[in-house]
Amino acid sequence: MRWHLMAKRSLDIIFSLTGLAILLPLLILVAAIIKFDSKGPIFFSQRRWGMGGRVINVWKFRSMYVDKGDASGVAQTTENDPRITPVGKSLRRLNIDELPQLFNILRGDMSLVGPRCHAVGMLAAGTLYEELVPQYHERHVMRPGLTGLAQARGWRGPTDTPAKARSRVACDLFYVANFSIWLDIAIILKTLHNELTDGRGF
Repeated sequence: MRWHLMAKRSLDIIFSLTGLAILLPLLILVAAIIKFDSKGPIFFSQRRWGMGGRVINVWKFRSMYVDKGDASGVAQTTENDPRITPVGKSLRRLNIDELPQLFNILRGDMSLVGPRCHAVGMLAAGTLYEELVPQYHERHVMRPGLTGLAQARGWRGPTDTPAKARSRVACDLFYVANFSIWLDIAIILKTLHNELTDGRGF
């Protein structure tokens, strides 16, 4: 297990450094477009659950109007959400708004793969995750991930039903119980495949 954790952290550092270097022109371009599109900061941070139940600040490109946005992240986005800017819609569809989280990975707050980090107080079908799924915080044994088993299996979008919320947490708990660097690599490859083909997971 220790070897797998060391390999996981090494992969995080190499991938995040390489990604930031390669994507730097894109990051600068996106920043300029956001600034031109609507008033407000380029980035925004959100308080989310980290490893061990520690609260971390996660960074994203701003995709909502400043006066309509929800900094807490408790209110999940919906289809045709009026809070999202025109540019923000494209950023979210392509997951570009998540790229600043490479900095979170580099500093060790997050990992490439792990349970997707939720905003503190996030609701699922109108209920706190902790109340809906008693084992919820067991998923925080690992660092939260930019992607995870739930996302690789196609569980994305708002958790507007208890069944969706429980299915995602079940994936997270399975990942924690069966973690290995090989599982991480498989999830990364499947996520890349899904992004390139708009697939629905495995």
